[in-house]
Amino acid sequence: MRIVIVGNGMAGARLVSELRSRDRESRVTVFGAEAWQPYNRVLLSSVLAGAAEPGDIRLTDREWYAENDVEARLGAEVTGVDRERRVVTSAGGGVTPYDALVLATGSAPLVPPLPGLDAQGIVAFRTIEDCQEILRHAAAARSAVVVGGGSLGLEAARGLAGRGLKVTVVHLAGHLMERQLDSEAAGVLQRTIGGLGVGTLVGARLTAAHAEQGHVTGVELDDGTVLGADLVVLACGVRPETRLARSAGLTVDRGVVVDDRLRSIDDPSVYAIGECAQHQGTVYGLVAPAWEQARVVADLLTGSDARYRGSQQVTRLKAAGIELAAMGETGLGDDEAEVLRFADPTRGTYKKVVIRDDRLVGAILIGETGTAGLLTQLYDRAAPLPSDRLALLFHGLHPAAPVKRPPRMPDTAIVCECNNVSKGRIRACWEAGARDVSEVAVGTTATTGCGGCRDTVEDILHWLGGRDTGFARPGE
Repeated sequence: MRIVIVGNGMAGARLVSELRSRDRESRVTVFGAEAWQPYNRVLLSSVLAGAAEPGDIRLTDREWYAENDVEARLGAEVTGVDRERRVVTSAGGGVTPYDALVLATGSAPLVPPLPGLDAQGIVAFRTIEDCQEILRHAAAARSAVVVGGGSLGLEAARGLAGRGLKVTVVHLAGHLMERQLDSEAAGVLQRTIGGLGVGTLVGARLTAAHAEQGHVTGVELDDGTVLGADLVVLACGVRPETRLARSAGLTVDRGVVVDDRLRSIDDPSVYAIGECAQHQGTVYGLVAPAWEQARVVADLLTGSDARYRGSQQVTRLKAAGIELAAMGETGLGDDEAEVLRFADPTRGTYKKVVIRDDRLVGAILIGETGTAGLLTQLYDRAAPLPSDRLALLFHGLHPAAPVKRPPRMPDTAIVCECNNVSKGRIRACWEAGARDVSEVAVGTTATTGCGGCRDTVEDILHWLGGRDTGFARPGE
C-alpha cells in the first residue's frame, strides 16, 4: 500500500511511528511544511522560557526515517490533491501517487486584520521558527505585550517574564482562559500570574500597533490606551488548516468532516486527523486526541478494524510557577449540577468538581493538582465516583488515587496519561539501559505529550538509580 501523509506535526509524526510499529512493508511518504524534524509543539513554551533547547523537544531524529524506510519530504508543501487520479502535487511540480491519503495539516494562527501588525517585533506564536524569532527580539527588548489570554498566550507571557521583560497580557474576553475556567478560577489565576510578573488586561480589544522606523513601539486598545512594547506576541487562537481539503472538493465545516473511521465523508481513501479533522461536530485542539486518532488510522491502514469514539479534552498550563488542570464542563453552577468548590485565593489555590448523575463532567484545579490524575481517569472513563466527595479535591483520600512516590507506586500505575505509559514500562526501559528522561522518552514516549509527567519520570529514575536519598532503592 502507498500511504501519503500531508503534515509532519505531532499528529502526522505519530501516525508515521504507529504505522511502522505495525507494518514494515507499506510505502510511507510524509510531507512536512516545516524543514524541522517533528517536535513537540506543546513544549514550545519551555523553549521560550529557556527551560529547554529546540533539540530537547524533537520527536524523532532525521536518521529515523532512513532507518525505518520512510520517505520524509521536510520543508515541502503539498499544493494540490487530485482525488480522481489519487496523486498529490507538491511545490515544484512533483507528483506522488497514493492508495491512502491522510491529511494532518494542523492549524494556522489567527492574526487579526488590524493596522500596523506587519511591523518588525510582532510575531504570531505557533512554530519553532516563531519561537526563535521571539527570542531574537526578546534579547534586546525591555517590555512585551502578549495578545491572547488562553493557555498558549499565558505560557508565552510567563516565559518572557522569566527572561526579565515587563509583560502585559491583553485578552478580549471577560476573564482568562474563558473556554476552560469559570470567572472565580480565572481570578485566582490572574492573581497568581501577577505575582510572577505578568500584568493582565481583560475585556480589552486591540485596535492597532504603533511603530517607528518599521519596528513596533506599542499597541493601542479600544479605549485609547497605548501600551509601550518592544515585542508583541500574537496568541489569539488558531483555525484548522483546511485549504488543501477545500481545494480537493472535500466537505469542510470548521475542519475536514470525517466519520468514525476518520475518513472523509466524501472519499474513503482520504483520512484526516489532528487539528484539521472534525469528528461528530468536534475539532480537537489537544495532543491526546490527535495521538488517539493516529492510532485508529494506523490500525485501519494495517488491516485491523477500529473506530474513533471521541476523546475527552484535558488542558494543562505549562508555565513555571503555575499548576493548572481543567477538563469538561467547568462553567456549570449549583443549580445545574452537583458542584464542589475549595478556594484559597491568597495561596493561589482553587478547586472545582462538577458532577452529574454520579459522573464527573468537569473539573478545575489551580495551585495544587494532586488529584489531577484521578480526576482525569474518572472523567475519561465516566467511572462511578466515591461517596466521599472530598477525595476528589484532596490528594490521598481516595484508595484509587495515583501515588506519585516511586516506592509506593505499583508497576501498573499510569505515569504518562498522554501516552498511557506505566511505571512498569519505565522500569523496564531503565533495566534496558535508559538513564535519563530523554532516553526514556525514546523508549516509551513518556513525557512527549503535555510534559506534565516529567517530574514523576525523573523521580522514578532517581529512585531506580538510588540517587535520591528520600526514596528506598528497589529491593530495600
